[in-house]
Amino acid sequence: MTQTFREKVLTAYKRLARKYHWLRYPALFFAAILLLGDGFVCHLKQNYKRYFSMAFTCLVFVFSCSFTGAVFNTENVYFMDNTQTVSVAMDSDIELAVEKEVSPIEIDDSDVSQDIDHLDSEVDINSADVLTVDELMADVDYLEETVATDAPKTSVFDPDDWKLLLINKQHPIPETFELHLGVIKGNMQCDERIIPDLVAMFQAAKDDGVDLVVCSPYRDLNRQEMLFERKIKKYMAQGMSYMDAYKTASQAVTVPGASEHQIGLALDIISTTYSTLDEGFGDTKAGQWLAEHSCEYGFILRYPKGKEYVTGIEFEPWHFRYVGIDAAEVISRNGITLEEFWSQYIGRVE
Repeated sequence: MTQTFREKVLTAYKRLARKYHWLRYPALFFAAILLLGDGFVCHLKQNYKRYFSMAFTCLVFVFSCSFTGAVFNTENVYFMDNTQTVSVAMDSDIELAVEKEVSPIEIDDSDVSQDIDHLDSEVDINSADVLTVDELMADVDYLEETVATDAPKTSVFDPDDWKLLLINKQHPIPETFELHLGVIKGNMQCDERIIPDLVAMFQAAKDDGVDLVVCSPYRDLNRQEMLFERKIKKYMAQGMSYMDAYKTASQAVTVPGASEHQIGLALDIISTTYSTLDEGFGDTKAGQWLAEHSCEYGFILRYPKGKEYVTGIEFEPWHFRYVGIDAAEVISRNGITLEEFWSQYIGRVE
């Protein structure tokens, strides 16, 4: 009768142990290794289908999960926001359609498609609802009297500094976060502490012949949820499954609860001569001016081109985030993102 591998090993061990007594323990150890290996191989043969199914399920989960979509998006790369002329008009990281706001500023969206996409969404620069910088500065004079702007600079970055709060899909807005909203005009708001630097930046741009327009400053959770859900429905109408639509939407519109607009530190900025929210804005005079000079006033281009694998958001040349002048200059000089700044200069990303 044919012996099994186990039986052959045991037979060989017994024969060797009887003939060479001093090899008994080394031979026992070697035999044990062989038997363990044989048992492992047999186990894999009997259960390979189960392990294959588990591995396949894990892969499907990883590639379909929106929080890892940016990591494995091979189309981009690899891998967890007027001085004297400011204009405020619209909402959305990507879809800046002119939406109806609460009085006293009535923004008419009757001429704007509800399904407007970030590649063709435009702001009505000539609308009566556009806010000029002269009006803005008149409205924020009181802030310049009450908000300190001459705080001493420091080269040491504090992880608890409100200006440096890291908000993304992996780091949603903390439950303990407190808003410090100031009125720009009517119902349009942003963090009151950034308004003096915002006004200074717009005035400097105007002095250089660039008229800027602010779109979508602060917006609340309900607004963000509406924009995100509308984006998902649009992709589903194109034939995508819910999971695919969710994944794609999360790379264009920030997931509710993880938008910098919700903390009042991010603004979408375009110009009076280019009102389309697409990558082309980055090639305009206004887009280039902002990319070069915004750091001088504490703002950074939050979602730069080529960094999609870090931010998880596609290139948005109109989205600027306030981080303070010291941090903005470091980020701009080194060509890094806020995520990379945290890793390199603060030392931890919880």
